[in-house]
Amino acid sequence: MDPRTPFSPSRSNVGKDYKTPSKSTMSSKKPKQQMDRFIPSRSALDLDVASFNLLKENSASGTASPAKPEYAKLLAEGFGTEASRSRILAFKNKAPAPPEGHQNRLASLYTQNAAPRPVKKTFRNIPQAPERILDAPDLLDDYYLNLLDWSSANVVAVALRSSVYLWNAANGSIEQLMECSDEDDYVTSVAWAADGKHVAVGTASAQVQIWDAARVKQIRALKGHSARVSAMAWSGTTLSTGGRDSLIINHDVRVREHITATMRGHEQEVCGLKWSPSGSQLASGGNDNLLHVWGAGGGAPLHRLTAHTAAVKALAWCPFQSNLLASGGGTADRCIRFWNTHTGALLNSIDTHSQVCALQWSRHEKEILSSHGFSQNQLCLWKYPSMAKVAEMSGHTSRVLHLSQSPDGTTVCSAAADETLRFWKCFAEAPPAQKAKSALGSSSSSMLRSVSIR
Repeated sequence: MDPRTPFSPSRSNVGKDYKTPSKSTMSSKKPKQQMDRFIPSRSALDLDVASFNLLKENSASGTASPAKPEYAKLLAEGFGTEASRSRILAFKNKAPAPPEGHQNRLASLYTQNAAPRPVKKTFRNIPQAPERILDAPDLLDDYYLNLLDWSSANVVAVALRSSVYLWNAANGSIEQLMECSDEDDYVTSVAWAADGKHVAVGTASAQVQIWDAARVKQIRALKGHSARVSAMAWSGTTLSTGGRDSLIINHDVRVREHITATMRGHEQEVCGLKWSPSGSQLASGGNDNLLHVWGAGGGAPLHRLTAHTAAVKALAWCPFQSNLLASGGGTADRCIRFWNTHTGALLNSIDTHSQVCALQWSRHEKEILSSHGFSQNQLCLWKYPSMAKVAEMSGHTSRVLHLSQSPDGTTVCSAAADETLRFWKCFAEAPPAQKAKSALGSSSSSMLRSVSIR
């Protein structure tokens, strides 16, 4: 390897003699043209003295212009300052007020074009503890039943094994509505009509009873099922019932021949039924993991949805979007799914990591509440459509099987297998404009016949 370093002499020239050019060679070249050039001797120069003299000449030769002081004076008057006292750009003191006649004429124009300040949205407080706790002894721990409903008249109906009790939320009074006559029979579902006066009761003996709550009297008995009636839903004068026989039956409670449609599509027990707010579609969920959407007239299902991998009991129609349906799956599924019921498309799905037992939409905000089973037995409030968790409420010691909402839409009652009812004020209140309107639906007292038809 060559051991040479940069800028070292080349080895090929080391030790060689260099010949100086001969005079003859030098004389053969043309002499270059000579030019005179002054090369100063820097050692004879005093740079400090030269710099002093140069500056002295420039200052002596320059004469002050008479216009400069006048210009400075005018500039100071224009900016409202005195050149001798203050500077134009001063950050220590406040800017002086402009003299009269120097106000900005465009200030009013800018003020008129200014947009109003946005109203700062206040965050509401969501209590983490229930407002009230009521004992519910003998509340059945059965995922497929629907044992709680809150009427438009502010009365909560709850089924405790073989009996149905009414609790008035306004005055706290309690009344027993009915009790099964057979010792082995028990109540499997309850559902208030929109008028808040009549309540439907389903039993394990396949009966559907209609009761007048004010008179504490049964006024109808509807037949058609061959097994227990697990789910019920009202749409005007139509009562839809679903049972363990996998049938869904529509009843017109005003006429003697009450069965208007029988729908077959599920293979196991029907455990969830909900009519859309418009009454144009009926959603049903079953223990066969199926979710069906039916038309108002029955017949074949409009959509057969198979995304869930466990029983579909939790169903809730969106109050602000007529074709939006939320559904929740059981232990093996744990998901809340959102559907466009016009097309049958799945819009969104979120894994809640626990059994979904019930769902409730807020009427005044884009929020949805879910109740769950193992392991935390909690209630979760979600923001829609982002599905960001707004709040989580705990207190129940067993799975929260049922949810129902107060008439004003602010409070939710939860019923759990720990045999308690808990009331949570988790939803926002209605805006003042909506409070003036009545959202209780029809209040006709003649929805049902007052006579008993058996």
